[in-house]
Amino acid sequence: MDKKTHEILEIFEKINRIPRCSKKEEKISRWLAQWASQNMYDCRKDSSGNINIKVPARQAGAKAPSIIIQGHMDMVCEKTDDSGHDFSSDPIRCIYDGEWLKADKTTLGADNGIAIAIGLALSGDPAIVHPPLELLFTVDEESGLTGAKNMDPEFLEGSILLNIDSEEEGIFTIGCAGGEETRIVLPINFSQITSQYHIYKLTAAGMRGGHSGIDINKHRASANKILARALHLLAKTATMQLISIKGGTTHNAIARSAEATIALSPSEFSRIQDCIKNFGQTVISEYAAAENSLALSISQLENDPNDISAATPQDTYKIIQLLLALPHGVTAMSADIEDLVETSSNLAAIEIEGKSLKILTSQRSSVMSKLEEITAKVEASAALAGATMHHVNRYPAWQPNTASPLLERCKEVYQKLFSKDPKVQTIHAGLECGIIGSKHRNMDMISFGPTIKNPHSPDERLFIPSIAKIWDFLVALLKSYS
Repeated sequence: MDKKTHEILEIFEKINRIPRCSKKEEKISRWLAQWASQNMYDCRKDSSGNINIKVPARQAGAKAPSIIIQGHMDMVCEKTDDSGHDFSSDPIRCIYDGEWLKADKTTLGADNGIAIAIGLALSGDPAIVHPPLELLFTVDEESGLTGAKNMDPEFLEGSILLNIDSEEEGIFTIGCAGGEETRIVLPINFSQITSQYHIYKLTAAGMRGGHSGIDINKHRASANKILARALHLLAKTATMQLISIKGGTTHNAIARSAEATIALSPSEFSRIQDCIKNFGQTVISEYAAAENSLALSISQLENDPNDISAATPQDTYKIIQLLLALPHGVTAMSADIEDLVETSSNLAAIEIEGKSLKILTSQRSSVMSKLEEITAKVEASAALAGATMHHVNRYPAWQPNTASPLLERCKEVYQKLFSKDPKVQTIHAGLECGIIGSKHRNMDMISFGPTIKNPHSPDERLFIPSIAKIWDFLVALLKSYS
């Protein structure tokens, strides 16, 4: 590991000691403001909590245009089922594994803490020639890009933006999908379970999960969909009632585990066990190329059925049908760009809460009319079941500009530095560039970053050698403006 990479990772580990789940960025925001004060940089904070740290130009960069270096403060807080980690207080424990950095049974937070670390390292190095910089660190990117949405256009002065939130070194991102979330509420009628029934837990677990945009085309299983299919199979085999259901956590992560508690006659359990065993083998076979720990199981619980109520058989059937009907996965590929997902939907989270089933879905598309279409399908499924719904966190697609002067400069710098051409792409994920660009029509933007695998899951890992390449590229790019 070279000296600069070591310095950047030291800063990153300091960041990882600070709790920063989405919507809970107060401590990291305060830490950044203190860092700016210690280094005598002007630091502004807007009403949403976004931070803009102004770093004066160094050496020959004084007459160059101001450049914005941008990342987000929050992280997706996911952990394995056996982890006791408390994201509100415990530091993320970094583990060095050869050339990779990962965490201990949690998300690593390299998405997007590494952008903050690189920005601070850059600003703290007096040897680097650079124009005036604005270090823009936004809040709540992961749960709806709301920090960027609520940012006043006057908060920024520069018209060149470097977003360090892409996840493969050697790739420049110049466009992204738009998106929207749908929250569904289905009222449920409950009745007491008869004493003839016993209580059982059905569990779908061990799935890889991942980013609901970047990983949606990698044939990874959704635990919510697997559970719905298993329940549908059981409902055809035996008379049962649904007591509870819970799966998934957040809109931008594919559900890794889900479980349901059901009531049924013990005389039917042997047949049900065989049914689940056979179906489990089926789905393991279906996802063999992408999943190596998928497991489906059913076990009896020691509850007294006289004290428990469950959804009526009619509403149990309705819940299962709704979960089956809601779209999940890729629904269209781009007609213009090879191998690019155009439109998708993620059945993100499901839970019976009180006397309602609550569902969160997330739709994405690089074509806004197609986003409306997939959202309408979600609406139709919910309406047919008698559920209510509302939409939140809509954000625009970032349309690529292949004639961008910034893109041309980045390609030239990269080729000169590494003697090869970078790849230029658009992605099926949401980036803040789309929102910032909608507020600043003349903003020239590009996104890049070190290599990160499996973001939004406990398998997230950062490829350490890629940090040095991003650093060298960024330093050369800034110097090119001088």
